[in-house]
Parts: sequence; structure tokens; C-alpha cells
Amino acid sequence: MPVLNLIEAVNQALKEEMKRDERVLVLGEDVGVNGGVFRATSGLLNEFGAGRVIDTPLSENGIVGSSIGMAVYGLRPVVEIQFMGFMYYILNQIICQASRLRTRTRGKYTVPMVVRIPYGAGIKAPEHHSESTEALLTHIPGIKVVAPSTPKDAKGLLISAIRDPDPTIFLEPKRIYRAIKEDVPNEEYTIPLSKARIVKEGKDVSLICWGAMVSVAESASEEAIEEGVDVEIIDLRTLSPMDNDAIISSVEKTGRAIVVHEAPKTSGLGAEIAALINEKALLSLKSPVLRVTGHDVIVPLPQGEDYYIPSVARILKALNEVMEF
Repeated sequence: MPVLNLIEAVNQALKEEMKRDERVLVLGEDVGVNGGVFRATSGLLNEFGAGRVIDTPLSENGIVGSSIGMAVYGLRPVVEIQFMGFMYYILNQIICQASRLRTRTRGKYTVPMVVRIPYGAGIKAPEHHSESTEALLTHIPGIKVVAPSTPKDAKGLLISAIRDPDPTIFLEPKRIYRAIKEDVPNEEYTIPLSKARIVKEGKDVSLICWGAMVSVAESASEEAIEEGVDVEIIDLRTLSPMDNDAIISSVEKTGRAIVVHEAPKTSGLGAEIAALINEKALLSLKSPVLRVTGHDVIVPLPQGEDYYIPSVARILKALNEVMEF
């Protein structure tokens, strides 16, 4: 069983699915000759050729629009958008076409496509390269939104997304592209979409997170143990549709909840999760639901980035607040 980082696991998933299903193809800016901006598609051009690994013009709108047409007519395109800040150009195609075709055609057509997008801060990138605006996407009916936190999950979730009959936005936390390594099975496996993962069981507080924030939450939980606080960590994996049952079941057990995400606080996904808990588990709560998030500002340039991203210290402060309420 190879030990892979997240970017290698994505590459392996793409390679395996392209071997298994000739309908799967990869397209985007620099995905062929250069192997993608983060080298997620490295080696695919040599193995599968320019007919299935397509270097496109610099037009996100055109890339996704073309891919929707390919998907409707039977192919399974996997699109790479280089950074989340470049995603806004594709929202028209995603909202007006990809998310609606199943409904518009009364089920005659589906759009089995995946849009891979590196997201989040933490690599000291320039403006538009560090956004974490997943809440924009989870508000769109008709698409799935996935955000893995480990190499093993990245492979299993990406394969599931490629095989899914509906459009999926696959958010890859670039901060941990090469920061985490683990055993990733060589054999074929999938991880169900819309199924959360219990990273760590606990009895005092439910810590709900995804993507790069999962490892931060794990570090915080280790320090919290020393203070006698037993944290349960829920990795959502799929942000839309969310695994509501996993969230509610955990909060009913612990009585306390904290949501951690690096997107801005206002109207972030944490607000939706807090509302869900209030609707479904209010009588189980021993304290208000807290959010540890990015700030309501544009992601700062490199010198301020570390102050923007939720830290272990900020999570520990929130843990103390809910325990002492």
C-alpha cells in the first residue's frame, strides 16, 4: 500500500478512473504538458494522450461550458480550475446550466462532470488565490460540493464524484496538498458522498469541520485532552448535501458544538450548521453554538495570512467558552 500525499492521491484517482472508463477525460489550463498548476495531472498526458488530457485556452467559462456539453452527450469530464478565486467566471454555467439540466429535461439528461478547485489560504499566494467561498456553492440546488481532508479520502471521494450522475464541485485544500501523507490503497475503492467521518469520538464537545481545518481541529483536541475536555471531531467530507444526521447525533451526545471553517464568518456554512442544530437539537444544547472562522475581510496577503486562518489557540478559546458557559 503506497504512502501518498493528497495531490498524489488525486492523481492516482484520475489515472485509475481514466483506465477504467474511457469516457473520463481531463481538461483545463496547463493540465497536459505541465501537469496542472499543482501537478495533480502529472503524467496523464503521456499515458492517455491529448484527446483525453486537454490543455485549454484561459477561459474558465468556456472550459466549464464545453464540459457541460460533453457530459450531456455521454462523456465524464473532470475540469481543473486553478484557484478558487478564478471560480466566479464559471458560476453562470454552473447555476444556469449544470445544476438545472436534470430538472429542465425532467430527468432525460444529467451532467456527470466534476470541477476540481484548489481552495483556501496557507501557501502565501497573491490575491484571488486563497479564497474559501464554499458557501456560494452550497446555496445552489442541483450540485454536490465535496471537500476531502486526507489523501485516502481524496482518492475515494474523487472516484465517487466522477462516477456520480450529477455535477460535483470537488474542493481540494491546497494548504495540505503535500503536508499530510498516509497509506492509500492501490485497489479500487470509493467513499460515499454525503457521508461524514467521525475523526475522533468524544463526549464533551462536537467540533465540526472540513478540509484543511480537520488537522487543526485534531491538534486542538490533543491539547484540550490535557485540560480534561474530550472533543468529538466530525469531518463533513461533503458540504452539500451535508450529513445532517451525523451532526445532530453528535450534538445530542455532547450537548455542545463548535464549527470551524476558514471562510469569512458572515453567511458562512457555519451559520447554516448552527441553524440546523438549533432546529433539530436545541433541547440537547448546554451552551450556544460557536463558530471559529476566517474574518470578514479579503484574505490578507502573506504577512497577515496566519492571523486570518483559524488556529489551535482560537479553537481552544472557543472550547473554553462552551465548557464554562
